[in-house]
Amino acid sequence: MSKSREYVIARYEFKGHKFEILVDPDKALEYRDGRKLDLDEVLKGDYIYKDARKGDKASPEELVKVFGTEDVKTIADTIIKKGELQLTTEQRRRMLENKRKQIVNYIARSAVDPKTKTPIPPQRIEKAMEEAKVSVDLYKSVEEQAATIVKAISRILPIKIAKARFSIKLPPDIAAKASQDLRRLGEVKVEEWGKDGSYKLEFEVPAGLQHEVIDKINKITKGQSEVKIEVF
Repeated sequence: MSKSREYVIARYEFKGHKFEILVDPDKALEYRDGRKLDLDEVLKGDYIYKDARKGDKASPEELVKVFGTEDVKTIADTIIKKGELQLTTEQRRRMLENKRKQIVNYIARSAVDPKTKTPIPPQRIEKAMEEAKVSVDLYKSVEEQAATIVKAISRILPIKIAKARFSIKLPPDIAAKASQDLRRLGEVKVEEWGKDGSYKLEFEVPAGLQHEVIDKINKITKGQSEVKIEVF
């Protein structure tokens, strides 16, 4: 296994037992995120430690008791995937930047200007977050943080989380062909077929997506549909 000096500690605790391994920071993160890598590329040592900094190794009895095996790779897989992975400064910076972009895009998809009921560009949301000095939590989910951030930036930017409900009517000549594609655009609420083969559909999407959805409807129906939108 690789013995390069550049490493971080991955730590796993279970019922009072603590285990640590030395890993390549970037490869361990990729492995944890699901990329298929050989653990020989990830590990920076051949041992399972109780305290890596002190060089205190875990006993075979402890390993078998907790993991059911002494095999280093099997145990390392569990530690990396289920334990706590130290991050380098650069990794943390990149991950925070990525999480921030995810939050901005989520809010842009989900929110509108409450007066005009129109979507708000991501750039305006990001600028409002900067002005409000909003901090992003690396370990909280995007959805969990979005509501708090929307409340924080609402003092600077008129904004609210909303949904858009689409009501669509299709003539008989395109109904059968277009109905399946339209149903995939959002959460279906009402669906009705007329005796003449016409079709009515109501579905909901995050309000920030309404312009994107309108474009998709026009593409699917080639403009041969009646569309009404309600933002709430």
